[in-house]
Amino acid sequence: MGTLTEFKELTDTEEYLDFFDIEYDQRLVFVKRFHIMKKFGEMLEKAKEHDFGSEEKELEYYKFALLSVYKNFENGYAPSAAEIWDTFDKPSACSTCSTSTSCDDIEEVSNGVHACTSQPGLSFN
Repeated sequence: MGTLTEFKELTDTEEYLDFFDIEYDQRLVFVKRFHIMKKFGEMLEKAKEHDFGSEEKELEYYKFALLSVYKNFENGYAPSAAEIWDTFDKPSACSTCSTSTSCDDIEEVSNGVHACTSQPGLSFN
């Protein structure tokens, strides 16, 4: 396992799984990557307030979180329609906001749907 600094540089689902030496089915990851990373991100968000005491313990938690999420999907978990639509209604990270889920450029673009308007190349007109 690498360092926390290396972990923070990862971007793809496969990179996270490889980082933690988690064996995975490429077909499952291809189909479920969005949902896997969403659930993994939720678990990491919950852990932000916890003091793990060491980088090693923090990375062990991250590995456990990703493994748990992946195994849930491997065993047939499927998000509900409400979870999926709720995701689309919430603003996502953008190039301006980096990996933050909050953004100063969030605007309602259509019937209660919000988006980050600072993303280059997007037009809501």
